[in-house]
Amino acid sequence: MFCFVRPRCCFAAIGMATLLFAPATRAENWPGWRGPRGDGSSNEKNAPTAWDGATNDNLAWKAAVPGTGHASPVVWGDRIFLASCLESEADRRLICLDRRNGQILWQRSVLKSPLEKKHHLNSYASSTPVTDGKQVYVSFLEGSQTGEAKGARMTVAAYDFDGKQRWLVHPGPFSSVHGYCSCPVLFEDKLIVNGDHDGDAYLVALARTTGEIVWKIPRENKTRSYSTPIIRQIDGRWQMVLSGSKCVASYDPRDGSRHWIIDGPTEQFVASMVYNGDLLFLTAGFPEHHILALRPDGEGNVTDTHIAWRTTENCSYVPSPIVVGDYFLVVSDEGIGSCYRAATGKRVWRQRLGPHYSASLVTAGGLVYFLSDEGVTTVVKPADSFQEVAKNPLGEACYASPAISQGQIYLRGVKHLYAIGGKEVAQR
Repeated sequence: MFCFVRPRCCFAAIGMATLLFAPATRAENWPGWRGPRGDGSSNEKNAPTAWDGATNDNLAWKAAVPGTGHASPVVWGDRIFLASCLESEADRRLICLDRRNGQILWQRSVLKSPLEKKHHLNSYASSTPVTDGKQVYVSFLEGSQTGEAKGARMTVAAYDFDGKQRWLVHPGPFSSVHGYCSCPVLFEDKLIVNGDHDGDAYLVALARTTGEIVWKIPRENKTRSYSTPIIRQIDGRWQMVLSGSKCVASYDPRDGSRHWIIDGPTEQFVASMVYNGDLLFLTAGFPEHHILALRPDGEGNVTDTHIAWRTTENCSYVPSPIVVGDYFLVVSDEGIGSCYRAATGKRVWRQRLGPHYSASLVTAGGLVYFLSDEGVTTVVKPADSFQEVAKNPLGEACYASPAISQGQIYLRGVKHLYAIGGKEVAQR
């Protein structure tokens, strides 16, 4: 177990094996949604800050990706894993690439099923896989024969690093006119998946080795949401925290029992929460827009007692926020970036960054990377005034969030995967 930068919290965002480093470079893997801590942060000290996809400046390689999808890249050692959908064949796939050159090592058809109805900004492969270094776990929606949301069900599967399927299960139904996205997370010997949907919603924990259900608990508000939980040890107890389905709630990831709940502040959520060692932060949503800072202690319903600060201006629905030192940063879907003093909620700057954003924020080396749908990454230094370090065009639309690992940044465009950073880095 590794201790968080502040003494109040220790973390196991995605399990015991998450923070293993590549032995040659002491660099981090990026094993699942939002990286080794599930919050978009990287300990990499020399992540690239400048590139140009049109001129190939500072690109190690560029690889064509079969199919489409908004799932982010997952990196472990010399392997990169991607979820994708070959829409013409209604085929959802798990793809493994060589990190050193982008060559596809193998791809496996996880399921073939009618394409579900979805929001135009969603995809048929939006759930980012997760790996513990031995197996990689992936989640898709198995649609109904009519294409309607009713009758569809969640599919979760595990593959070893050679591409052999170890198990495939259907933990429960999933109904949403906006489609599907539920990124699995690891905790101890469990794989946890969020089943917030417009029906009998649930959270479920599966055994990593077999896929069998370890625990499954209902989510009483039965409303679609797509938030991925974060897991932290706070004040001596494990907390799995997520916003979604008309509430914010904390659970014990070992058995699913609930610690506390906050009503609202809205109906539907997509962005994941972040934690700075003192406060939890969320941004949402639909139909109302909120940013909340929450105190993570308490029991039962703490709606009236545990909101530290709130704003309703320039909130994000889809892109997840970031915390860096004393600052909390967010970009709205409409492209307005904002930086706040995390402790007080005082906004220190607001800046138009681009026309539209779907990707979540990532940080490395004290800098924050904002990736727009156009594929332009604005690199910003958190401070009391707006400080742009670089603006980097990729030349391809991007809806997936970046991954940072072993001295490189990996960006998934609509057609290609890009490895950014010197070629000598890729060959390590």
